[in-house]
Amino acid sequence: MLRRRLRQMRRHPSLTLLLVGQPIVLLLLFVTVFGGTMGAGLAGAGGGRAEYLTYITPAVLLMTIASVALATAIGVATDMTEGIVARFRTMAVARVSMLAGHVTGALVQTAFAVVLVLAVAVGLGFRSDAGPTAWLGVAALLLLMTIALTWFTVALGLAASSVETASNTPMFLVLLPFLGSGFVPTGSMPAGIRWFAEYQPFTPMIDALRGLLGVGPGAGTDLGTDAALTVGWCVLITGASYLWARRLYDTRAER
Repeated sequence: MLRRRLRQMRRHPSLTLLLVGQPIVLLLLFVTVFGGTMGAGLAGAGGGRAEYLTYITPAVLLMTIASVALATAIGVATDMTEGIVARFRTMAVARVSMLAGHVTGALVQTAFAVVLVLAVAVGLGFRSDAGPTAWLGVAALLLLMTIALTWFTVALGLAASSVETASNTPMFLVLLPFLGSGFVPTGSMPAGIRWFAEYQPFTPMIDALRGLLGVGPGAGTDLGTDAALTVGWCVLITGASYLWARRLYDTRAER
């Protein structure tokens, strides 16, 4: 199933480039167009595009994971509506192998996308003093986030009644960094939105990445708490999404 997913990626390279292109365009837009003003407001009179670039790069990496996860929902919904599942049921393969193949393939696709987006950020001037241990921590958190969001979109793809629905329902994942600490500090938001921003799962994920990389104002102040919340959210989302996806897959595959 993994080889099948990788073949699909190879046959449709434009899809992978499109998924990677969206976060790169956002990174370029926010840094080059808004970076001067946003950076000054973020870091005081001495701030600018360079400071804003380091601040938003962790959020853009998380948006990259969410962007690739959208394609997973579409792929799962396509399989469920084109009859390929009925063919798999006649073959000697585990029932969950199709879903696992989508998840494993998404991990490969996400790794490629994250490396490419990070390379663009470095090309724009992103720098970090993080050591090898911190970078391993970043990689581990990104892996946990990818697994969690991918299993969640697998469930959304199974729950969708059509491919078009599957392409729309996960869109809020790309927008959540805007309603968190992704692009501006949560303290600058109105009370109601600030409450949501501080308690939604993407905020500790982004802050934990900033803490490990040592970038942004006050980075690493609550690293232990942010890392623990990130791991907790990822375990919760992964477990709940996996059980939801298994139930949906068993139900729909028997129709």
